[in-house]
Amino acid sequence: MPIISLALHLRRIMPTLISDPQDLRKALLTKAHGEGFSEIAITDAHLGADAGNRLETSIANGWNGTMGWLAETAARRRSPDVMWGEAQTAILFAMSYAQDLDPMARLLQKSEGVISVYALNRDYHEVIKGKLKRIAQWFATTSKHQVKVFVDTAPLMEKPLGEKAGLGWQGKHTNLVSRQLGSWFFIGTMLTTCRLEVDDPETDHCGTCTACLDICPTQAFPAPRMLDARKCISYLTIEHHGMIDVAFRKAMGNRIFGCDDCLAVCPWNKFASAAQEIKLKARADLVAPSLAALLQLDEAQFRKMFSGSPVKRIGHHRFIRNCLVAAGNSNDSSLVAPVTTHLNSASDVIRATAVWALRELLPPGAFDILRQAALPGETAETVRQEWQAP
Repeated sequence: MPIISLALHLRRIMPTLISDPQDLRKALLTKAHGEGFSEIAITDAHLGADAGNRLETSIANGWNGTMGWLAETAARRRSPDVMWGEAQTAILFAMSYAQDLDPMARLLQKSEGVISVYALNRDYHEVIKGKLKRIAQWFATTSKHQVKVFVDTAPLMEKPLGEKAGLGWQGKHTNLVSRQLGSWFFIGTMLTTCRLEVDDPETDHCGTCTACLDICPTQAFPAPRMLDARKCISYLTIEHHGMIDVAFRKAMGNRIFGCDDCLAVCPWNKFASAAQEIKLKARADLVAPSLAALLQLDEAQFRKMFSGSPVKRIGHHRFIRNCLVAAGNSNDSSLVAPVTTHLNSASDVIRATAVWALRELLPPGAFDILRQAALPGETAETVRQEWQAP
């Protein structure tokens, strides 16, 4: 190959080194938009003490529930440069997952299960991380600096970092809110050893509004910007492994994976634009799935239906438990038959939850007949307690 042709070929296949921070930022924004991100924001890789102090207050109060990993990683979560000492800059990426549907209207269809809007298609961890890795590879080659990417899986407090970077502000529901995107967006983070010009922090625009606090079905907010996860329906349906406390079962309604109420009522969502990434657009079969059909899924069918979905990670048992609670709240007598089949489950939690659902669905006399037949052979104390509850 002639020398001139070889030089042209190498120029085409090798990225150009960009040393000027302003040029690098412009190129980074172009790359981000090309991957479908709505916005980026940049800050230094250091958080002040406030975010870490709030986390430690939550842990001290036990508000993290069974999420012991929060306590175990609390020291590293205090600041990105504690987790990775060489980090100089944090780049925050935002991607909309807003859908063309009314999240609150779905709660009225009691015979159908409600899956949180963010989980109506592919797992966002995989979708966004794949995009960030491509950007990171380009950035590392172009800038000659080290990079690491994170999507809600490392001891990194993305929301306080996003607020500092100007991506949004932490609303009273603890989630990030953007004047451009509302509440419906995912955050991805790239840390780098490269120093870039930072953006101004965002200020709080919630004002006197308390819509997100007032709408919470279980009153899980002890104070603005403080969440007691033990009462949160998202925690109960996703993170919590055992029985759902009876105090929260009615409040769950037909929510079977997560809860969107505090996000859905945020007035800033009038600015939200629908998700453009096809993998984040809602699957039709997950928008309003029949509880009767969901209750009949065996483990293999569950895994097939939710392959690639965030729902899959809670496992078949927790999913059925959630569907049984929803069935008990449905006032739909046609669900008695699929609920009754779970009285034969090997799981004490599922059997006990099925008993509770049947008590809610059956007339007292019919439930008493069923109890008299089943109680003598039941050995699990948690299940016996449900049979004997007033």
